[in-house]
This record gives sequence, C-alpha cells and structure tokens, in this order.
Amino acid sequence: MINCIYQLTSPGKINLKFEDVNFKGKVIVKPRYMSICHADQRYYRGRRSREVLKKKLPMALIHECCGEVLEDYSNTFSVGSKVVLIPNVLSDVHQEGIFENYQKGSGFRSSGIDGFMQEIVAMDSNRLVPFNDYYGNEKVFAITEMISVAVHAVERFISNSHEKKERIAVFGDGNLGFLVSLVLKRTLPNSKIVVIGRHEEKLAHFSFADQTFVDIPENFEFDHSFECTGGAGCSDAVDKIIKFINPQGTVVLLGVSEEKVPINTRNILEKGLTFVGASRSGFNDFVNAVKFLEEEKFNRRVCNLISVGSKVNFIDDIHKVFEEVLNVPFKLVFEWNM
Repeated sequence: MINCIYQLTSPGKINLKFEDVNFKGKVIVKPRYMSICHADQRYYRGRRSREVLKKKLPMALIHECCGEVLEDYSNTFSVGSKVVLIPNVLSDVHQEGIFENYQKGSGFRSSGIDGFMQEIVAMDSNRLVPFNDYYGNEKVFAITEMISVAVHAVERFISNSHEKKERIAVFGDGNLGFLVSLVLKRTLPNSKIVVIGRHEEKLAHFSFADQTFVDIPENFEFDHSFECTGGAGCSDAVDKIIKFINPQGTVVLLGVSEEKVPINTRNILEKGLTFVGASRSGFNDFVNAVKFLEEEKFNRRVCNLISVGSKVNFIDDIHKVFEEVLNVPFKLVFEWNM
C-alpha cells in the first residue's frame, strides 16, 4: 500500500512524499489528533543551525499523537482501538540498565526520522499504548508524550534524591513546568510544590500548586528543584536554584538550551548537590501517563492546558496550525484529517 507522508523540506515548506508501506507484523494506525512541540516549531521556522537542518530534512514533523488502529498484523490490538503513539525508535542493540530513551543507536520521530504527519503509520505493537476515553475528550491524549516526559523526570528524581521532600520548586511556567508540577503533585501529594515563573497570567493556571512566585522571597528555601525553563532563561533559573536550594538537594534539568549554560560549580560543590539530566521517556512512562489521564481529576487539569486548533484537511491547514500555535499560552491540539 502507498502511504502519503507530509514532509518539511525546508523551513516553512511542506511537500508530499509517497512511500510503499511494509505491513508485515505491524499495527496500522490512523493518526487522529496531534500537538505541536517547541522542537517542531524550531524546525518549521528554521531556528536550528544550517548544519542541523541539512542533516535532518526532509522530515515529517510531530511526535505527539494519538490515533486509531485500522489493521493489526501483530494480533495485539482490536481494530478501532484508540492508542497513543510512542515516537522512540528502538536501537537494534539493547544496553542493559539503560532506559530506552538514552540507548545508543536509538532514534526519535520528528528528529531525523519521519514523525506522525502521515496518512497512516505502520507501528510495532510495543510502540503503542491503548487508552480509554472515559470523559469524551480524546484529543487530550495527543499530549501524552509530554506528560510521559514529566513522569520519567519525576521517577528519575525519586530514585536519585534523599527522603526529605517537604518542598520542591519547579522553575518554569510553560507547558513542561505545568506538567512536571502536576505529576509531582499527583505522585508526591504530601510534598509542597512551588512554581517559580515569569508570567502572572500563566501562573494563575497552576491552582493545584501550593505556592507560585514571580519574585522569590530572599529567605526562601526548598529541598529539591526541577528546571523547566530552557532557552535564554535556563542560566538564570539554574543560578537561582543553586542559591535557594538546601544542601544535598537534587536538581533535575529538563529545559533545552541551544547555547552553553554557565553553572556555578563552586556552590554546587559546597552544598553537595546532585544534578540529574532527564530527556524524553520510554514505554513504561507512557503507560503511567495514560493511567494518569484516565483519572478524572488529572484529566480535567490537563484539559485546562489545551487550546484547539483548526482541523487539518489540506497542506495549507498545516501552515495554519503552525501560525495558530504562536497565539496560545500552552498546548495546541488539532485534528488530523489527511
């Protein structure tokens, strides 16, 4: 069968590619809802280096997606099952003790490998997680991938931090800061979750947090912290974390910066801090993210994060949603009808 793949060939330009699909042992999924990530925007707008764009393109965008099973040649799912698509492409060589998202030789859709902007996607059964749409809001599952990133980061934090977790600070009031804070509150209900951001209007959405700040009180302190700012704000956030964190705290770094970030190593050593890098996620993180989304309270919170974009029926509509995403405070989800 011939599949239609909608590839970014250069910044702002989408071309159609036709490809013969090998169905053997695969699950054939029709993408239904998608969400645009900051990484997708950087490719679409040409905000990566010329060398990176030359290496990665042409490439179909989008790694946040949920869909419906059309056929299953692996005999795992029923036709019509609703599933979340996992963008990790597993390495041929498994490295014992290493999470799948850090394995050497692994790949990631919409980062050098075609993402989910396709008419259909042939998936391995272990790259799909079924979900139940209990609340009639299927589109919220389109952002499961980002929730799974937060789940993975919190799991790594728990396994790398000491037992005292009275107060945990999250730096960043964007999508990632929201989801990390929400997962922390769900996973560690007895800990006080404090969010530090730059926008009062965004922090107003963090009603589940115990405290929110734009300006940190001078004598404030916390036991551990998550850095979810990235970009230009990353350096300032790390500086403040090192200043206000208690000795032997754990700092989880999640924000992506295109530039090198200076870090005050002297104070890190003096306080005996532990820094943990966390990126992407794996199968078990997706399973747990889906479980969280199947809980009414968690689902309702995440729905507050979502804005609904235009339906994508034609290539021109792809350009339209990439413009619409610039005007939403958090996540844009759109229906894929290609």
